[in-house]
Amino acid sequence: MIIHIINGPNLNLVGVREPEVYGNRSLDQYLQELAECFPQHSIDTFQSNIEGEIVDRLQQVGFDDCGIILNAGGYTHTSVAIADAVAAITAPVVEVHISNIYSREPFRHKSLLSPVQGHRGRLRPRQLPPRPPRPHQTATI
Repeated sequence: MIIHIINGPNLNLVGVREPEVYGNRSLDQYLQELAECFPQHSIDTFQSNIEGEIVDRLQQVGFDDCGIILNAGGYTHTSVAIADAVAAITAPVVEVHISNIYSREPFRHKSLLSPVQGHRGRLRPRQLPPRPPRPHQTATI
């Protein structure tokens, strides 16, 4: 399965911008680690600071047999256009955020995307999922 990871504005600055909020690892480091954690999936990544480019990308991949992980950044709270694109496509979309939007400014508490896609998660910058055990290792549960 192809998983499309679509990131919105300022996520290219993760690791540099407000490390106390977003951590100090870069977006590329997160994406590399995700690829290592889930080698059974093809991971396609896209990042743009431009709302229309995010809409275009959702429309380009949103009718494929795939899954979409979307961190729309600040557009989560403001973009009717991105919400409409998510509602229009057939691929499942999961909304994620690196920071806890409910512990931040009140304007960040409302997502325009949640009503049209139904799943929201939080990727903690310092806690990616544990890597699956390698064939020569055993998992501890």
